[in-house]
Amino acid sequence: MFVQQKKENYEEKEEEEVIIINNLVTKICDLYSQISSLESLKPSKDVDTLFTQLVHTCIPPCPKFDIDKLPKRVQKIRSNLIRLCGKAEGLLESHFSTILTTSSYKNPLNHLKIFPYYNNYLKLSQLEYQILSQHFKNNQQPKKIAFVGSGPLPLTSIVLAMNHLKNTTFHNYDIDDSANSKASALVVNDDDVSKRMVFKTSDVMNVTSELSQYDVVFLAALVGMDRDEKVKVIEHLGKYMAQGSILMLRSAHGARVFLYPVVDTHSDLNGFEVLDVFHPTDEVINSVVIARKHHYCDDDPMVMPLPGVNTSSSSSASAGAPINILLPNKCSHGIEVFNPLNNMIEELGINGTKMINQLSGGMGSVNYWLSESNLLNGKKQSRSIAYLSISLEKL
Repeated sequence: MFVQQKKENYEEKEEEEVIIINNLVTKICDLYSQISSLESLKPSKDVDTLFTQLVHTCIPPCPKFDIDKLPKRVQKIRSNLIRLCGKAEGLLESHFSTILTTSSYKNPLNHLKIFPYYNNYLKLSQLEYQILSQHFKNNQQPKKIAFVGSGPLPLTSIVLAMNHLKNTTFHNYDIDDSANSKASALVVNDDDVSKRMVFKTSDVMNVTSELSQYDVVFLAALVGMDRDEKVKVIEHLGKYMAQGSILMLRSAHGARVFLYPVVDTHSDLNGFEVLDVFHPTDEVINSVVIARKHHYCDDDPMVMPLPGVNTSSSSSASAGAPINILLPNKCSHGIEVFNPLNNMIEELGINGTKMINQLSGGMGSVNYWLSESNLLNGKKQSRSIAYLSISLEKL
């Protein structure tokens, strides 16, 4: 009786969720119809009203929402709506950037609060800074950051530079020269920020070796309007970013996927290790994804540092040289690094070399080559010193 009642309650809840999602999609499609009928997406009373309604409709958390299960017609509407949102957002930012730079403000940066979504950017930048800080050692700050798709009102770069990363230089990339001109005019009268803010007009797909100079690269949500475009940009960044550098991306979750493109952390980030994903539930629309570019070598198998280990070999390696895990694979941007060594501490002695390792309590066996590295004639040399076969079921 109890089991039957529980099953019925579950089915009722499922039906309620389906009804909620259907009503939500119906309302979004109705708003799309009205927005797509507008003569212009430039800021106006009608434009502001419709997009405000759209945002408020999409904000409430909807964890059961799955865009892949929706009809193709609705998915097409979503793609079109994202492009309309992107165009409207660009026009809104351009409008307020012009107001800020053509008014009598001595320093426009002191009046950013006139932008209607400024508080959202304050919260988003605070969130991104906190997430980013967790992945820099000893509270160090990045020296150089690139922001791809900065636009005419580069609030993320400005807020981070003013409030959080006060010694960091920001290089802002945008394909639109007029957007960069407006953005540059915003900061020119600020003695501090103007020295640390650079604007570059370029399609990021044409930027290559220059990307290797950045500790962090931010990718704006609207760079790559659909998945194929987004993946191409991510693959390009992965090809030229420095090994170990950080990629910050913005995605969307729940019904917010009608406003911004989604980054699939399982399939869209080949060559990167996903470090963290955060889905806000308040008025901050974008989800935040932080990833690190994998370490690769040129000719040899991929070498990843042993987690939590900084011990030295008793053989010919230089003192203090770390022992690395040498994965027997060719270097490839498609390799996903899986490290099962977690949780339980185990001390192993191999050929006189003590290795502090972390081993999981899982079943099966894990095989690794242990290698030592040193510098010879200015080049990194690696050689295998032992082969380790760990039988996890015996632990």
